[in-house]
Amino acid sequence: QIPMAENGDTHDNYQRSNSFKDSDKYVRTRSGTYVRRDSDSYSRKDSSMPEFRSALKSRLQKSKDELPQGLMREVLETYKPNLLTRRRRLIEDFVRDLMLNNDHIHVMEQQMRDAIKMGLKKENHENASVKCFPTYVKELPNGKEQGKFLSLDLGGTNFRVIFMELTKDKEFMMDSKIYAIPHSVMIGPGVELFDHIADCLAMFVLDRKIQDETLPLGFTFSFPLQQEGLNKATLVKWTKGFNCAGVEGEDVVGLLQEALERRGDVKIEVCAILNDTTGCLMSCAWRDNRCRIGLILGTGTNACYLEDIKNIETLNPEDFPGQEHMVINTEWGAFGDKGELNFIKTKWDENVDEMSVNPGKQIYEKMISGMYMGELIRQVLVDLMKDDLIFVGADREQLLERGSFFTRYASEIESDPVGEYTRCRQALEELGMDPDEVSDDDCSALRYVCEAVSRRASMMASAGITALLKKMDYKDVVIAIDGSVFRFHPHFKNVMQSRISQLMGINYKFDLLLSEDGSGRGAALVAAVLKRDDYGKAK
Repeated sequence: QIPMAENGDTHDNYQRSNSFKDSDKYVRTRSGTYVRRDSDSYSRKDSSMPEFRSALKSRLQKSKDELPQGLMREVLETYKPNLLTRRRRLIEDFVRDLMLNNDHIHVMEQQMRDAIKMGLKKENHENASVKCFPTYVKELPNGKEQGKFLSLDLGGTNFRVIFMELTKDKEFMMDSKIYAIPHSVMIGPGVELFDHIADCLAMFVLDRKIQDETLPLGFTFSFPLQQEGLNKATLVKWTKGFNCAGVEGEDVVGLLQEALERRGDVKIEVCAILNDTTGCLMSCAWRDNRCRIGLILGTGTNACYLEDIKNIETLNPEDFPGQEHMVINTEWGAFGDKGELNFIKTKWDENVDEMSVNPGKQIYEKMISGMYMGELIRQVLVDLMKDDLIFVGADREQLLERGSFFTRYASEIESDPVGEYTRCRQALEELGMDPDEVSDDDCSALRYVCEAVSRRASMMASAGITALLKKMDYKDVVIAIDGSVFRFHPHFKNVMQSRISQLMGINYKFDLLLSEDGSGRGAALVAAVLKRDDYGKAK
């Protein structure tokens, strides 16, 4: 048991056995990682779930105390009057298309399994909607990794550089800095982008005075990649607002290594490039060796899992003597592009799809992930408003604008204790409505719509996970999950937990684990596993 720091004393009395200079500048976080006090990752307190359980408890107690006691109370509790108004019944009828039952999910899970099998087959790979790219990550961490590593996490408008050290006692020290990518660089020539990254990397290394060591670097690159090796991958296409000329179809690792050589003042060897799902899986597997699936449920959605090499027909098994497994990046957001999900698609899904930047693509992702969930809810609300079923007499102007309803509103609205609408009214105020003009019935209906959409999303995600679990056929699996939707939505995890156990059968054991900082830590761990294997071979 590690003694915790008392009354805000940051010097935890925990023996550190490592080569970090002035180690009392580090503080041990909840997940057991050591983080430098002045680094970005420490000061960036994760905004955790709103605390709604204690409020709920006190409300339940209050309403219990107000009820009559004794026999009369039992009579009251069994008599639940039918309070559904006609308007509410119409609303529930209206969103019935968003309700999935077990049959829907079952069909979907089987189709997902078929799509994955198709993506692994050589002759069908071209036409498969779920591409199942091999990642060339052949082994998961076993906790014996040690050494110093860098990792680079590029997936949006800024990127992180992370320096970390693993000690033989399974301690984990980490220091990171976030750098911005100017918009001009995001749409300029590719050479400029990689020069900018190399400059920031060099600055970081010189600042930490580690420029004299040759450091292995793991590179998390959250864009579609076609991998040809662990450190050779070409960019399929830019997404998320990037459009740098001369990068698509090129080897990304090569471009970064060239930029570092142009500087020539730091010794960094880019030894692995990976997708954020793989990073998420690696990060959790280091802590728990039952981890077999990495899942991202955030702005987008994707999953990776451990597959037997003999099943991956797009590879030649002779190239991997003595290897049994490899992590597969499914790119499952594109499931449904071949019409697999038409049987549960609603008119609102079609509207969201038509208005997106890539119509007809990434259908599964559009029905689940955070980038589209808010807009989906807004589409439903607009239709309800047309029929005067919700927000009658309130100012609806802002709700009619595309993209005005953020996905985070859904998380906040569903975090309110049942029957209370504090957060709900705050969200509506942000949408330009006067909270006094909105009735409790409206708030209740709004919550019902949010729940319908987010519940459907979590059930669809469960179907995908079940497909992977059945495909792998392990008995006890941990699923590493990262991303804003899973992290901040109050009920997503519970719905997934109960759905997957229904689909897998009651005796099947699995756990959903929130991955702490997968994309950053995971990349360094891939480099660490690689070095561990080289070290083992050298011995």
